[in-house]
Amino acid sequence: MKTTIPLRLTALGHPQRLAVFRLLMRRYPDHVPASEISAALDVRPSTLSSYLATLMQAGLVTQTREGTWLRYRADIPAMRETLDAFVLDCCQGRPELCLPLAPSAATDAAAMSDTPFNVLFICTGNSARSIFAEALLRSLGSGRFNVCSAGTRPNSELNPFAVQLLKDKGHDTGQLRAKNVQEFLGADAPEFDFVFTVCDQAANEECPSWEGQRISAHWGMPDPVKAEGTSAEKALAFQQAYGLLQNRIKAFVSLPFQELDRISLQQAVDEIAQSV
Repeated sequence: MKTTIPLRLTALGHPQRLAVFRLLMRRYPDHVPASEISAALDVRPSTLSSYLATLMQAGLVTQTREGTWLRYRADIPAMRETLDAFVLDCCQGRPELCLPLAPSAATDAAAMSDTPFNVLFICTGNSARSIFAEALLRSLGSGRFNVCSAGTRPNSELNPFAVQLLKDKGHDTGQLRAKNVQEFLGADAPEFDFVFTVCDQAANEECPSWEGQRISAHWGMPDPVKAEGTSAEKALAFQQAYGLLQNRIKAFVSLPFQELDRISLQQAVDEIAQSV
């Protein structure tokens, strides 16, 4: 432990290695191909290979092979171990001086028992997936959630396939529109309790931090807007995206929010992406 923690801190002390690790944290629980990391951060493959080797040597990143592809994922238990050791050492065995860094989700939930949670869904274009998620949580959340969606580079209008599907499913689409994440920054912006990215490209980007953000998770999924083929094949892609998000949001609204502390709640929303 005494040698491992300094090694990890040294690995993260390099700005580009830290950028790689931060991207993998945003994409967790995904296993991300090296080529995608290289493209997202504009780093040469040979340079990235060196960064990843250092992070793996420090025990911060794991590697898996799928055919000819190498994929990487942040090692969450190792990072938690690192932070625990750092805080305990920093506080000389008196972690109450440093913790909690933020109120626990359980404390927040108890204090907000009559107040809806604020939830934001982000994708790149904000024309289909995040719009589906916004409409679904409004419908399934029984008034317990204030829901917004936004895009890092939003389209000027919603995808017509997405709008028609929502109408066919009985959703009210009148208040839905494509929005930029910049609308949710500043003094008048809501304090979000949950922020979800639903596309890999948005998760690869350095999204802003919102005041009051408690829990964030990546629920990546294929973009139905990019589906090719006949109208029927494209429509099927939208149906599949809607169905996947519907299952995830059903799992989300079923969580016992007031019984879970922050770590347990974070694990629960991460597991939804892996199991649903």
